[in-house]
Amino acid sequence: MDPRQRFPSVVMAWRNLWRNRLRTVLAALGIVIGVVAIAGLGITGSALRYGTAQQFSDITNQATVMPGEDADQRHLTEAQVSAIREVASNATVIPIKEGSLQASSHTAETYTRVEQVTHPSDLYSAHRGTIPQPFRTGVLLNNETAAQLNVTVGDLVIVGDQSYKVRAILAEGGIGFRSSGVVVSPPALDKQGYSSVTIIAEDGDAAQHLANATEARFNTGEEVVRTSSFGGLNQRVGSLFSTLNLVLLGIGSISLVVAGVSILNIMLMSTIERRSEIGVLRAVGVRRQDVLRMILTEATLLGLIGGAVGAALSALIGAVLYNALYSSPMLVFRWASARYLLIGFGFGAFASVLSGIYPAWKAANKRPVEAIRS
Repeated sequence: MDPRQRFPSVVMAWRNLWRNRLRTVLAALGIVIGVVAIAGLGITGSALRYGTAQQFSDITNQATVMPGEDADQRHLTEAQVSAIREVASNATVIPIKEGSLQASSHTAETYTRVEQVTHPSDLYSAHRGTIPQPFRTGVLLNNETAAQLNVTVGDLVIVGDQSYKVRAILAEGGIGFRSSGVVVSPPALDKQGYSSVTIIAEDGDAAQHLANATEARFNTGEEVVRTSSFGGLNQRVGSLFSTLNLVLLGIGSISLVVAGVSILNIMLMSTIERRSEIGVLRAVGVRRQDVLRMILTEATLLGLIGGAVGAALSALIGAVLYNALYSSPMLVFRWASARYLLIGFGFGAFASVLSGIYPAWKAANKRPVEAIRS
């Protein structure tokens, strides 16, 4: 059977929309604007949330252990580090010594913070050069110290009274970037004990659990050690951005309400102009439900067309945004962003159908004789 005979309401609705193309375009444009407002604002919030999560990703799985207020010494001993390794047996434990030393090159010198780390690749990434594995010789500099000393990878620098070769220039990290100007390998710092211990776990929850377990191991009545962890940070940030997205969606939904009122007005005007046509249809045997279905189908088609165009434009806007922020336009199709395309499309179609109910009911319940006479 011909699809036009199987779905006469769709065919007639499409003909009516096509016959009044300008009015159809204006009505669909309202839906497009509403969908872009909802989906675009939602994708913007998702993009900001993604960037913030990336900023925190390097530290949310870390916990730091330091001497507490009631500690006998202002450093962690080898025995304490061994105990921490027992508590965090399934994680990476990195003891760190810190100090301030003079660093100099052939042309400049500066006083900077120095860290002694056995496995710096677990804490840092290289911007230039490579971090040796294992790290036994040489130094790593951050960008600021390298610029102050006017050196690059392969140059020699003097830290304290020892000469070292620059192995790598460290990349700048996010919010949790460590502030040491120089990273050296043992035994460069002649200090007793360790300034802190960094525990790197699988995720934020595991890091928080290990921080709590470490405190329980040492702090029996006194604060022998204190810990810090950003394990719950992702959840707090996620909660903040969820609230922000709800606010943005609320703002965007105002546009759809305006679009719905516009469609309601256009559909009412259309039914008034077509009263005689509808009266003739009723007079030749077309049932009320058929007229109702035809008008609702027109509203549905408007919503589907406007929703599809609005979702496509929102995806394009999102791709441009992700490309500008993260140089990866395909991130717009992550579920966290793509779901707003579906939400916008669904809201657009729903608003259009809802706006068509009253005009459809009014047209279907008009008496044929009165409709023809008018």
